[in-house]
Amino acid sequence: MATPFCPAAACRLSVAVPPAAPATRARRRGMVAVRAEAGEGGGINPAIRKEEEKVVDTVLVGELAKPLTAYCRCWRSGTFPLCDGGHVKHNKATGDNVGPLLVKK
Repeated sequence: MATPFCPAAACRLSVAVPPAAPATRARRRGMVAVRAEAGEGGGINPAIRKEEEKVVDTVLVGELAKPLTAYCRCWRSGTFPLCDGGHVKHNKATGDNVGPLLVKK
């Protein structure tokens, strides 16, 4: 799917997770909890690029046009892989609390 950041049909999104905190630290920072629930068809992706075996997008952080970019994590965005706020309707309908992945340049 073409995006403002990648005109090719095979754009990919990768997110690097920082290494785990040393054992001596009292608490871990930067932890993320993700919850996905199956939809009617048994999957969480209702209709995005279903012809692909796996939906994977990569964007180089240095090529981002904005200092803060929101990426979809709910699979409801009409501008996938970018967030268009589709999670708001999804959250109200399901009681879920999903939101976008925010990537800072």
